[in-house]
Amino acid sequence: MPVVLLNPDGLPKTEVYRQVAIATGTRQVHVAGQVAYDVNGQLVAHGDLAGQVAQAWRNVAIALSAAGATFKDVVRLTFYVVDWKREMFPEFLAGLERVAEEVQLVPAPASLIGVSMLFEPGVLVEVEATAVVD
Repeated sequence: MPVVLLNPDGLPKTEVYRQVAIATGTRQVHVAGQVAYDVNGQLVAHGDLAGQVAQAWRNVAIALSAAGATFKDVVRLTFYVVDWKREMFPEFLAGLERVAEEVQLVPAPASLIGVSMLFEPGVLVEVEATAVVD
């Protein structure tokens, strides 16, 4: 496997993501921001952060697969969440947990950025991913 994920001593331990990714592969996969669209381009889970997080993860998994990658190859994730507040974290995690087995989620290094809005009304979350494969 070309990616090793670490939570080094001296940094907070977390099960949700890892602090460091070490990649040795030569082919990079950059997945554009994925939102909660279904295959027909329709927004799903209106007003439901957990539902939108789950669908966005499914879409990232599809994009990775098309490039010959999985979440095991991901070295970086960026989340953009509309009107983010710390109190939203349990609902955000619920969306991750909803699809963790389905997409074989691996907790890569991640950043969560609160934004005032995304490109379309109703879109609550967007997920970008970078993977490295041999």
